[in-house]
Amino acid sequence: MSELHPNLIEWKTGGEMQTVLSGSFEIFCRQIGNPNADSNKTVLLLHGFPESSYSYHRVIDGLRPFFDRIVLFDFLGFGLSDKPINHHYNIFEQAQIALDVWQSYGIKGGHLIAHDMGDTVANELMFLANTGIGNWFSDGFQSVTFTNGGMIIELSKLRILQKLTLNPILGPVLSKLSSYKAFKQQVNSANGNKSLVESEIEIMWSAFRSGNGKIIGHRLIQYINDRYRYQNSRWLPALKETSIPIHLCWGELDSVAPIAIAEKLNNGTCPNSHFTRMSETGHFCQLDNPEKWIESVLNFYRAD
Repeated sequence: MSELHPNLIEWKTGGEMQTVLSGSFEIFCRQIGNPNADSNKTVLLLHGFPESSYSYHRVIDGLRPFFDRIVLFDFLGFGLSDKPINHHYNIFEQAQIALDVWQSYGIKGGHLIAHDMGDTVANELMFLANTGIGNWFSDGFQSVTFTNGGMIIELSKLRILQKLTLNPILGPVLSKLSSYKAFKQQVNSANGNKSLVESEIEIMWSAFRSGNGKIIGHRLIQYINDRYRYQNSRWLPALKETSIPIHLCWGELDSVAPIAIAEKLNNGTCPNSHFTRMSETGHFCQLDNPEKWIESVLNFYRAD
């Protein structure tokens, strides 16, 4: 398999690099549609692990009739963004990167949609929004949609390889030994009893391993430990305290972030949220069942 999949090369031509964190790193970004669109017609997308912004490619056309502006980017260490080797990757920094990207585009607010690791970044952004992000983000988040992520870590069903990769001794070794075969098995195992299209896994692998990706996987996955450390003290309270409309949109077949997570959030942490079950849909929902994803996401906005 080539270093960078042809689909990613084409994807790259539609984007640009933005400097973040006071010039420290460059992040790959894409802005689609009208750059002057109102905040209520702007949607901001956050991808998951081990994905990239390309994971939304199957739903962008479905979003365009409803949103005039779509903004997405690759987190630090992912996709086409910089991948520093000896770096402490963490959710707080990824949240600041999101803010830096949006500020560079002059975004004052918008609807936020997140997936997997992106859910935790969105959760941190909600914590920041509760105390005030800054005057430049004056319109704030119009809504937040969480899709299939380990937002209640004790209910997550981590794969064995995920647990081993979190180990400080085994993790670096497993990252270097990672293969497409093992990656494919992990992706399909997480998705549930429904495999992803092979070509999508190939592209995901290409994006993940490009640059220094293959040797930093054990560093990128440390966001799970962030979840353990800050879930109960910071992130779940932020969901309870927010006045931002919340949509929990979950694929029912997910085997790593099961729908029990969304059920518990809906019944306790954020009882005023809108809850959508996506039938016949696994963990990688926007890739697995894009038609159901679009229907479920847009129904929330239409009902708002």
